[in-house]
Amino acid sequence: MRAVSPTRVILIVLDGVGAGALPDADRYGDAGSDTLGHISRAVALRLPTLERWGLGRIDDLEGIAPVPHPTAHFGKMAERSAGKDTVIGHWEMTGVITPTPFPTYPNGFPPEVIGPFEAAIGRKVLGNKVASGTEILKELGAEQMATGAPIVYTSADSVFQIAAHEATIPPEKLWEISRIARNLLKPPHQVARVIARPFIGEPGRFVRTDRRRDFSVAPPAETLLDRLQAARIPVIGIGKIEDIFSGRGISESVHTHDNNDGIDQTVRFIDRTDTGLIFTNLVDFDMLYGHRNDAVGFAKALEEFDRRLPEIVSKMKEGDWLILTADHGNDPLFPGTDHTREHVPLIVFQKGVASGRDLGIRATFADLGQTLAEHFGVDRLPVGESFLPLIAAPAA
Repeated sequence: MRAVSPTRVILIVLDGVGAGALPDADRYGDAGSDTLGHISRAVALRLPTLERWGLGRIDDLEGIAPVPHPTAHFGKMAERSAGKDTVIGHWEMTGVITPTPFPTYPNGFPPEVIGPFEAAIGRKVLGNKVASGTEILKELGAEQMATGAPIVYTSADSVFQIAAHEATIPPEKLWEISRIARNLLKPPHQVARVIARPFIGEPGRFVRTDRRRDFSVAPPAETLLDRLQAARIPVIGIGKIEDIFSGRGISESVHTHDNNDGIDQTVRFIDRTDTGLIFTNLVDFDMLYGHRNDAVGFAKALEEFDRRLPEIVSKMKEGDWLILTADHGNDPLFPGTDHTREHVPLIVFQKGVASGRDLGIRATFADLGQTLAEHFGVDRLPVGESFLPLIAAPAA
């Protein structure tokens, strides 16, 4: 470990914004997926700031030029972990590889899972099947309101989702029920996340609210966040970061309502924080658009994010880093509504550095964590290759 005076890093995860299928995507049924590429060819996508920063050099994008001299470092990263889940993607970028995927339940949860859960909460459940979050509310939302029985459902991801109308099970009670599920779901049924899904409205007009909470498995090993916290380097979690890491390695956190709130909170903490890591997840790309096959909405969200990038940059000081990446793909134009096994973009903007370098295709998301470990002067992570020497080397 080397002694440094750590500068500030803003790391923003664009949840679900993939950059082309990984070589093993066929094993996951995702060969040919390309979140950014397909959206750019279906919608007249305009991202001027990201274009200048090198996004068009990362993927084959219609309307986004591969500029010859990007003003940020650019590349993409491959996932080494098994799966395509939010949790394992975030864990890998902080130095933890997941060699075995979390369990999934294409036929719903077995009696040995549902029985103890119903006994623990004193209620029967509805559903217990694979379903779209919006469709299952159309099917069972009215019955949930009438009976008070929570809706349990899952997807192609390793999730145990619990939905209830806020008038029948208030969000705080739903969170409590979700914690009960989290404590019950031990191996071999240790799903990656239990997700509380409150909703409001009337039959035919149900809407999920922003009081969702994720209850994730704790990382099985020390992450970059743990090492930063041990070195007394602040780590600010914005959005669902605290949930993904089960609160570990987080100095301060705030949940958010949507992407714009996530950006607002990021700007607020840039104003408040002199050093350390500001770690933000922007979930709307994945939750509102990828899972709903809404390419137009996805494109509009990307353009809104691009419009707000200059605001973030204006708050940064000389030497700060702004890193943009993703945790998996969620191609809205690919068959199905699930995550897709893709590369993720990697853009590193350094305030005060006028030209960027090609970071290539990184072999693992953990290269990002290793780079930040070296940058902040904490002990090396067990996996990953730092690209700090590449971006710190003097220009030729």
